[in-house]
Amino acid sequence: METVSMSMQQTAAPFPRVAGLLALARRGLAVGTPVVDFVVRLLVASVFFNSGLTKIASWDITLSLFENEYAVPFLPPELAAYLGTGVELAMPVLLVLGLGTRLAALVTFVFNIVAVLSYPDLSEIGLKDHQYWGLFLLVTLFHGPGRLSLDHLIARRFQRRS
Repeated sequence: METVSMSMQQTAAPFPRVAGLLALARRGLAVGTPVVDFVVRLLVASVFFNSGLTKIASWDITLSLFENEYAVPFLPPELAAYLGTGVELAMPVLLVLGLGTRLAALVTFVFNIVAVLSYPDLSEIGLKDHQYWGLFLLVTLFHGPGRLSLDHLIARRFQRRS
């Protein structure tokens, strides 16, 4: 009988160690998650913001592209150019700050889809890039901005008052 209980103790011994390692890993991931959330927002924001900067750097070329290359549905080319550039400059700032993050991610996600549909000559690599950006935006949209955001600070402030 004593031999059976000793062998049970020996087999049970690794489980607390595994549980301890899993708890340590979970804590490590919890510490890193806000940083990953921020990096995802920063990455996708930089792509769209740089595109917006390119558009305002040469507005005549931008207007020409919207008139001749991009086929934005339902909008006149000049209005599409202004709206598109506005989205590319404003939404990334909100994403980086983490302010109105889910709305900014949604607007940018829709903009990303419109951009793909509006440019028929988009290469396979360009399409793949837009798919990655869309995926990053969906992560932010569904997961939220994380703790490194103004949204989080505002939510904490209102929770304290309640």
